[in-house]
Parts: sequence; structure tokens; C-alpha cells
Amino acid sequence: MASSYETPLYLLAFDHRSSFERGLFGATPPLSPEVRRGIVKAKQTIFDANQLAVASGAPREQAGVLVDEEFGSAVARQSLEAGVPLAMPVERSGQDEFDFQYGSRFAEHIEAFDPTFVKVLVRFNPEGDSDLNHRQTERLACLSTWLREQHRTFLFELLVPATTAQLDSFEGHQQDYDRRLRPQLAGEAIASLQAGGVEPDIWKIEGLDSKEDASALVRQARSGGRGHVVCIVLGRGADWDSVVRWLEVGASVPGFAGFAVGRTLWHDALVDNLAGRSSDTETAQVIADRYRKLIDVYDAAAPRKAEAAS
Repeated sequence: MASSYETPLYLLAFDHRSSFERGLFGATPPLSPEVRRGIVKAKQTIFDANQLAVASGAPREQAGVLVDEEFGSAVARQSLEAGVPLAMPVERSGQDEFDFQYGSRFAEHIEAFDPTFVKVLVRFNPEGDSDLNHRQTERLACLSTWLREQHRTFLFELLVPATTAQLDSFEGHQQDYDRRLRPQLAGEAIASLQAGGVEPDIWKIEGLDSKEDASALVRQARSGGRGHVVCIVLGRGADWDSVVRWLEVGASVPGFAGFAVGRTLWHDALVDNLAGRSSDTETAQVIADRYRKLIDVYDAAAPRKAEAAS
């Protein structure tokens, strides 16, 4: 995919499961039928927002969705029917250790939906638990090999949570860790995973505050003859201004090719909707407008735009 993917990918991400269950509905499994219907309906509203954005000018070939099978199977099928790029996760949600949602049957579920991108979310700190990292790498290498054999595109969301010692070294200040250490650890994590046989086409990377850090991650992602590989920026549920800053940095660096943002776009709108302060139609429009604004932010910061304007 990535070798022929010449334009940014703008993913509206709502494959979250525990964030919907606990964060929006205050529920824990086993879910009541009412809560389950509510989550399914909320995900339909987000997909409606994607379609509103496309109808108002967002590029259909780039304005994709990232949605899960558990609550979003209907949306996934609608996406494929509408020609919307579709990414679907295979990981079990809300776990510190990567494992497959459907165990050894992961291939059946991928083939049943035939998504454009197969996605994993992985927490991997190279200075963390070495046994944990080894177990995860083995599972991910198995998936990577199967995807390559099946000519499927692998989207890897990498989170690098701080260890207690790392956070203590910054007196508990998460932002200092994010700026001063996390970029280096992310590069080491990518290198370690690559060495273990994990070969994504797209690395979904936590936001970076400097072009130098973003460029360093691209170099690692593309090292060893991996010139086709690209990176995209994830939102991590951060505030609007932070996400805008991260997208502007990413867009300015060759090798970055878009974003995947979720809660920043839809969380507050869905809270209002569930509280009865907005209709489904109004909620979808709010999400669509915010989504379009992020697309415009990324597009305006990309070097090709600056060159065209000069």
C-alpha cells in the first residue's frame, strides 16, 4: 500500500471499545442490551459525520474510518459499500499486553470484512518489561508475516507509556517525558520490533513537538530498505491545540502521510448528545466540522501546499 500511497490518509478513529463502555456510558462488561445499542448508535453517528465531511468536500479516497467489529460491524460494511477507506483493529481492547481479540481466529475475522488496513494498538517501551516486549513481538511478527503473505496493509499504532522510573526522572511531569524522552524511545521501539520481524506499512505515532524528532522516526521506520513505509499522527485524546500542533509538525516532514484522530473529534459532541443537549444530526455535523478543520490543518501545513503557493 504505502509505496503507491502518495496522498495523506485522514482517518476518523472510533475503534475504541473500553472508552465507549466506561468513558461514555459508565458501564463495564457484561454490557446490558441498552448500553450495547447505545454504543452502536454512537458509532453510526460518527460514521454519519464522516459522510457529511465527504459530502462537503473531504476527499473520499483519503477520508477513511477506523472502526471495530464488536460495535461497528454495520458501519464497517457501510464504509466498504461507500468506497470509504476502512481500517479495523485486531487487538483486544484496553489491555497493557497486546493479544488478539479473537485469538487464533484473527485471520477469519479479517477476511470476513476485508478492510483496507489491518490495525493493531501496542504499548511498547524498550526499557520496560523485556519478557512482555518479547511476547508481544512474537505475536505481532506472526500477524505481520500473515498480512504480508496475504498482501494486506499493516497499520501499527505505537504507544510508549513511561515506566515509573522514567516518569520519576522528570518529577512526574508527563509533558517533559513526552518532549524529551518519548521520541527517542519510540525510535528504539520501532527498531526492536523491526528486528523481531514486525513490518508495518504504516506507523501510527504519538504526536511530536519537533520536526527533528519526527524526521528521526521516519528514518528509523524506513531504515534497511523500507522506503515504502510511512508514518501518520495519532491524537491520543489530547486537547485541540495539541493535536493541531502535532499535525502541523507531522505534515511538514516527508514520510508522514496523514493522521488518525478520534476522541478529540467526537468525545465532547457525544457527551452532549447522550445528555440530550443535541440531536443525532447536530452531533454528526459538529464532528464533521471538526474533522474537516483537522484535514484543512494538515493539508495547509504539507510542503506541497507551500511550494504551490510560492
